[in-house]
Amino acid sequence: MKAERSYRNYMTIGDVIKTLAEEFPDVTLSKVRFLEAEGLIEPERTPSGYRRFYQEDLAKLRYILRLQRDHFVPLKVIRKRLEHFDPSETPENEAPEAPAPPPIRATREENELETLEGGLSLSLNDFVNASGMTEEELKELEDYGLVHSHPLPSGGSYYDEDDLLVAKLAKEFAKFGIYARHLRMYKNFAEKEAGLFEQVVIPLSRSGGESRKGVSQSLNDLAKLSRRLKQVMLKSRLKDYLSD
Repeated sequence: MKAERSYRNYMTIGDVIKTLAEEFPDVTLSKVRFLEAEGLIEPERTPSGYRRFYQEDLAKLRYILRLQRDHFVPLKVIRKRLEHFDPSETPENEAPEAPAPPPIRATREENELETLEGGLSLSLNDFVNASGMTEEELKELEDYGLVHSHPLPSGGSYYDEDDLLVAKLAKEFAKFGIYARHLRMYKNFAEKEAGLFEQVVIPLSRSGGESRKGVSQSLNDLAKLSRRLKQVMLKSRLKDYLSD
């Protein structure tokens, strides 16, 4: 719980949207409410239920939005980082420093293939609001198999955090004229790569050569090596266009 405040220099949720709009033109009321529903921000509430945002709330919001926009950090990792968040150490006019390149061995926070437990369950409307894409754009991603809705036992369906991250990445690609039909090659490659990795590690698990934890670690190490190899090969192919 936040301490009782003796001053009134707070903002409404509308004021917050206006303040953030210049740096984050896609931010919406629904986005801020979504982050609150996920427990990432905790604006003060009046007895009648209105939200009050203070400077530390605004700094936290900027921090979250920059991590999502600039580094595509998933909510589960953002939640961990917020445990050590200090608004006085994150000036409003500076983006958070990008993390240093990780070692080859994956740590919990650098898990390449992290499976989220209790992750997001977004309705179509929430998915549209959180991703900043239109329903038509999301339908195109779904038509090409880049995102897909997951059935609920009680009926209906939902989208998870992986789907949201794919949608955000696709939106960034679209700024360069690269759309869902072009991104399909990543899906095809991921399926082939997953099949290759399964051929390597699954037999070890079945034979008792590796524990479940060991298999997970091996898969993450392979994914990390794959990412680095693709970076090197891409740089090699494009070196004539890259500035020194």
